[in-house]
Amino acid sequence: MRRLRHLTGQHRTASTNRLLGGLLAFNAGAINAGGFLLVNMYTSHMTGFASMLADNLILGNMTLVLGAAGTLLAFTTGAAVTAVLVNWARQNWLRSEYALPLLLEAVLLLLFGLMGATLTRQTPFAVPLTVLVLAFIMGLQNALVSKISSSQIRTTHMTGVITDLGIELGKIFYWNRTGLPPESRVRANRIKLRLFGTLLAMFVSGGLVGAFGFKYVGFIWVVPLALLLLALSLPPLFSDWWRLSLRKAKP
Repeated sequence: MRRLRHLTGQHRTASTNRLLGGLLAFNAGAINAGGFLLVNMYTSHMTGFASMLADNLILGNMTLVLGAAGTLLAFTTGAAVTAVLVNWARQNWLRSEYALPLLLEAVLLLLFGLMGATLTRQTPFAVPLTVLVLAFIMGLQNALVSKISSSQIRTTHMTGVITDLGIELGKIFYWNRTGLPPESRVRANRIKLRLFGTLLAMFVSGGLVGAFGFKYVGFIWVVPLALLLLALSLPPLFSDWWRLSLRKAKP
């Protein structure tokens, strides 16, 4: 329980990064699956939208070009906002540098869950506002985990995770010739193997939960996810508030 309270704190360890990465991968899987059920689009990874942009520029389908461009812009903006928040917190000596983007994500998810039915209207980018909001949230989250883990962990798309998982599995099954010195033997990194396996399992589990929830409950299903993120982000924010209050109270 103590580790949960410090998941978004300033001081990082490999274990807290893995735990936070797993929770956020679950969150991304749920949002990705739920978003597909709502708008028939996966909004947590941008590879498909980049391809859609290129393909339809050639085909002359400017409606799809506009939609892909808007989604890419929303995701990029989310990542940029994370960078702004983290760097602002660092320059102001705050300990909640990683909690701020997570708090914003929690608030946006909470609003999405409570007001999601009003977000289906079309935008100037020819896609529903739902798509842009979810893409922004995923950009926000992916940049946060990237900064926390020094770009070692990604949670909103699994291509790199599955590739790295396959590499480590290949090392496990590699046959080392008899007589090779220990330093020349191919050995799997079991820490990485456990990390990538956890991220994939949590993303798929989140997808199952998200698909079930959005199908049978609706937009309100994301409220528990938002409350979890809120609970993770509040301890460092409260610590900063308390520290600043004490500083102001000193004569």
